[in-house]
Amino acid sequence: MTTQPYLKFDQIGMSFRRGQMATEVLRDVNLRIERGEFVSLIGHSGCGKSTLLNILGGLLKSTSGEVFLEGEVVDAPGPDRAIVFQNHSLLPWLTVYGNIAIAVDKVFGSSKNKAERHDWVMHNLELVQMAQARDKRPHEVSGGMKQRVGIARALAMQPKVLLMDEPFGALDALTRAHLQDSVMEIHARLGNTVMMITHDVDEAVLLSDRVVMMTNGPAATIGEILPINLSRPRRRLELATDAEYARCRAAVLEFLYARHRVPARAAA
Repeated sequence: MTTQPYLKFDQIGMSFRRGQMATEVLRDVNLRIERGEFVSLIGHSGCGKSTLLNILGGLLKSTSGEVFLEGEVVDAPGPDRAIVFQNHSLLPWLTVYGNIAIAVDKVFGSSKNKAERHDWVMHNLELVQMAQARDKRPHEVSGGMKQRVGIARALAMQPKVLLMDEPFGALDALTRAHLQDSVMEIHARLGNTVMMITHDVDEAVLLSDRVVMMTNGPAATIGEILPINLSRPRRRLELATDAEYARCRAAVLEFLYARHRVPARAAA
């Protein structure tokens, strides 16, 4: 008897139609993710990574196949799947505190009283080291701090799966590194299930338990899945000279740039 996976993509296909023209973006995507796993999707632009994430988030309905979370079909958005986008998407008229409180009130308005909701907001601000900026508005904090607030807002919903769509892509290298370390610490503390899209090979290997490598579109699918057998906690300075880290990094690069190069027309 096989056990039911925590999260399952079953024969996912996706096509977009414009008039008489149809473009097949994804074909026969099958993936199982266990509770507490950190999985990264990587591939060239146009390979359907964000489409797949949006199907899981309930923002798109697949043309064929189904997504199952704890055995239930995913067919609409819900607080059990929180998304962190590259753009922080904070409400500019609310404070840092207010941007998290609005999500907490929505999800826990009937199950937590006002004091409990306040404590929960502060708990999540402290988790991302933003409690000191609770009364600031988004324009008063840096890009990295905005992303911390976005991550805190997503975590405050207590989602079954945290979805991250290139969450560090717009940040400078130093801020990106600090946030990567923070996400690793939060994942270690909470044991949450994470699915992240990235174009950064080093980021994928550093953060993930497995790296899912997508073939080029159209009709993209999963080309290879690479387990990352590196013990946790992971420290980037130590990994710089780690043979297994180098092997994993080389395997992803070889897949992307030797076997699945961007076609010349797409690269132009």
